[in-house]
Formats: sequence, structure tokens, C-alpha cells
Amino acid sequence: MRLPRAAHTAQPWRIHEITRDFRTEDVWSFRTPGAGPDDFPVMLAAMRAGGGFDRQTPVSRFLFAARWKLGTLLGWDEPGSGLDGRAHSLRERLPRDLYETIDGTEPGGLPLTPVYRLADEQVGELANKTAHAVMHLGWVATGTGGYELRMAVLVKPNGRFGRFYMALIAPFRHLIVYPAMTRQWERAWRDRRILLADGPDPRG
Repeated sequence: MRLPRAAHTAQPWRIHEITRDFRTEDVWSFRTPGAGPDDFPVMLAAMRAGGGFDRQTPVSRFLFAARWKLGTLLGWDEPGSGLDGRAHSLRERLPRDLYETIDGTEPGGLPLTPVYRLADEQVGELANKTAHAVMHLGWVATGTGGYELRMAVLVKPNGRFGRFYMALIAPFRHLIVYPAMTRQWERAWRDRRILLADGPDPRG
């Protein structure tokens, strides 16, 4: 479900310390019935186990494939246009306590570079010629005794073209990509016991 930007900006997330020059583009919630305060690692593990690219809808796979093909043709993703090239990784901004938290994994088969991970937050980033984008995943009390996953996408567009690009793809994100992701990630939570049956407890 799509949420107002304040649903992210009003939370006391550590991400705010390092993204003051980014715009909060999208905020989305994912239902996790029965979740408790310590289940964020469980949700992330279930997403990794059940949220790969091959499990997305055909329409979402087509859109992503078309984007990568277009990026190849127009040079949007060529070497030097991403992190540590045109854009500097957010890891360069991290205080030491955040810098030492990543484990090198991202949920759902997402093409993101990890930035940091805490008990209730995980952050990954991606950069190319269009924009520097950040995905923030947070674990939030719902007010009814439960918890849910929230995703915020923060963006620093690359000039006028980057702003035009973000506006152009907004309908596809809101009408196709995020609803499909919602169904996939919420299904991963429902199926977590099956998906994680043979592995260690993600909570440690």
C-alpha cells in the first residue's frame, strides 16, 4: 500500500543522517500479520528466499528487462556512471557504528549495493546516469500490536534529465512494479516457515 512521504520522514531512522540531499520519492507498506518486534531479520531472509527476479510477474520482468536493455543502448549504466564513479557511495558518509553493520546481502534479488543494516533498518543503493537511488527498508509498529515492513525510495536525480526520467517511470512504479512487489514480499512472509525451514534462525 502506498503511504505519504511523512510515513517515512517522521520516523527516527538513521538514514536521515546521511540523505539530507535526497528526495523521498516513494513510501510503501507491506503487511506481515503476526509479526513481532524481532522479526525484521526473518522478513529479510524470507524475501531473499522467495523474492528473486524469476518469481516476479511477467510484466514486471519485462519492464526491468526493457530498462536494462535501454540502459545498455543509451549508456546509462556504463562503467564510471555508478557508485564511486559519477556518484559517491553513501558508505563514505557513514559513522563507524553503521559502517561495520553490513553483511553483503540484499533481499529479493535486488541489484543494490548494501549500505548498512540494523535491527530495524536495512539500506541499499544504486547509481547510474539517471539518478542515485536508495532503498530503505524499515520495521515499524502498526499501532495495533503488530509490525509491518515499510519501503522508502530516496532519489537524487542527475540534473534535468534525471528528474524527467523519474517522472516518466512513476506510473510504472506505482501501478505495476510496487503492487507486484507487494504481492511477492507479502507472500514470502506468509510462506516464511517453508522458505526458511532448512536454514538457521535469521534472528541468531
